[in-house]
Amino acid sequence: MRRQKGFSLIELLIVVAIILIIAAIAIPNLLRSRISANEASAIASMRTIVTSEIIYSSTFTLGFSGNLTVLSDGGASANCFPPAVPATASACLIDTTLASGIKSGYTFTYAPTGGGGSNSTYTLNADPIVVGSTGQRHFYTDGSNVIRMNFTTAASVSDPAI
Repeated sequence: MRRQKGFSLIELLIVVAIILIIAAIAIPNLLRSRISANEASAIASMRTIVTSEIIYSSTFTLGFSGNLTVLSDGGASANCFPPAVPATASACLIDTTLASGIKSGYTFTYAPTGGGGSNSTYTLNADPIVVGSTGQRHFYTDGSNVIRMNFTTAASVSDPAI
């Protein structure tokens, strides 16, 4: 009798089925962990912007910034290295990725407010680009520096703090 070497078709099909079962269990967990990471990044980015706004306001005594780009290098990264001194239009407080308003699956919407253009306060929203894929929760903060969240729609001042 001759013995054949290798695997039979049934054995290969069983191995493929086991791999598919493991993938079916692992992929949803991977997606949930990616959403959690994006949400954590959005919260950290909001804290960075809040801190940068406080520094900007106290350093330049002009109120809060007019937009997120002002908090970055403003396209003039040479201003961010000594002996150069950052200017009001390029404060060098946040990175250009965050200043663009999109980071880690979230869109950041910044709006300065205040009477007479004084920028005495601001609002900041962070919303997932694709709800359920890049993030679940919507975030909000303002001059009070309290980050709030909402599961269903853009967060506002009336939503619970995180």
